[in-house]
Amino acid sequence: MADVAVGGRPVVIGLSVGRLFCDGPGCGRRTFVEQVEGLTVRYQRRSPLLQDLVEMAGVLLAGRGGARLLQILKVPLSRTSVLFHLMRLPLPVAATPRVLGVDDFALYADVYGTLLVDADTRLPIELWAGRDAEQLAAWLRTHPGVEIVCRDGSLVYRQGITDGAPDAVQVSDRFHLWQGLSKRVGDIAAAHRGCLTAAVPDPEATPPPPNPTAPSDQADTRARRHAKNLFEAVHAVTDTGISLHAAAHQLGLNRRTVAKYARAATWQECIRRTPSRRPTSLDPYLEYLRHRWEEGEHTATVLHQEIAAKGYRGHYQRVKIGLPAMSLSCVGPEAQIPPAAATFRHRGPARSQARREHRSADRADTCQTCRRTGSPGEHGRR
Repeated sequence: MADVAVGGRPVVIGLSVGRLFCDGPGCGRRTFVEQVEGLTVRYQRRSPLLQDLVEMAGVLLAGRGGARLLQILKVPLSRTSVLFHLMRLPLPVAATPRVLGVDDFALYADVYGTLLVDADTRLPIELWAGRDAEQLAAWLRTHPGVEIVCRDGSLVYRQGITDGAPDAVQVSDRFHLWQGLSKRVGDIAAAHRGCLTAAVPDPEATPPPPNPTAPSDQADTRARRHAKNLFEAVHAVTDTGISLHAAAHQLGLNRRTVAKYARAATWQECIRRTPSRRPTSLDPYLEYLRHRWEEGEHTATVLHQEIAAKGYRGHYQRVKIGLPAMSLSCVGPEAQIPPAAATFRHRGPARSQARREHRSADRADTCQTCRRTGSPGEHGRR
């Protein structure tokens, strides 16, 4: 039998006990072993003191950390063994809470479970599969003393609380209060959409805003100014008749960058254009979705089922992601639902390329200054 180490050395107790046999035909256990009180426990080869040490290490440090600590204490155990002893510990008896929280959660697909939480300590108390009123009522009968029950709007839980704890006060939690309030306000606003539109005064005539996608001839941004300066520097060198390789070496730029700016007729051609929106499978149903949105239907699940009955074969997520754009602008062709999958591009190389081009533009400006002054050596020594 193993015991706590002494002086940094493991201790093993050699204990001789008697073994007893039972000859009774009705006895299910044929043999018995004597137990030494305070030293031995059935089916255990560790002393109670060492077993408490292993369990405490598992409680405080879990598997891997507990195994490392026990290795230092000369108790070699693997992390799985520490977790095994930790799982054998009985759970502490939970006191009946004064304020009980009841809610459901989805295990997977359409399989739900019920969770009971102490609202004062925010610790879970009980967990079971299903959302049955009888099971909740039986738990409340066996745990009297609950004064307040915080639940959602489920009629099943209301019936179970009424049957199990009729004197308890049933309240709604903060999340469901805000959810119910926002839904009610949304329904009222949708029902009186015509009245709200009529109450808004007509806006004053304003000139149409400029089209952001139209090309601009002015270098009004930092990127445009950089492209213009780089275009002028490249053409100032390449127009003299030297090769692209020599121009790239002189300006300190990549040969492909010099070739791109040299082939361009204007500096506007070198500016990156925003890619146009790709058509999606949801485009034929946009008008129907706008019409249903104006009628007050803002649930993505319902809208997806309706257009699926009309022949839509896309995923539900595409409709769900498009609803925010529908809420901002639901009239006119500009209210288009973006694609379902948002594209995220890695900007690291692009930023590095932009910095390199920016430094190259500074070098090009320096070279032009040197040619104007006619003394590149003196300028370089500065």
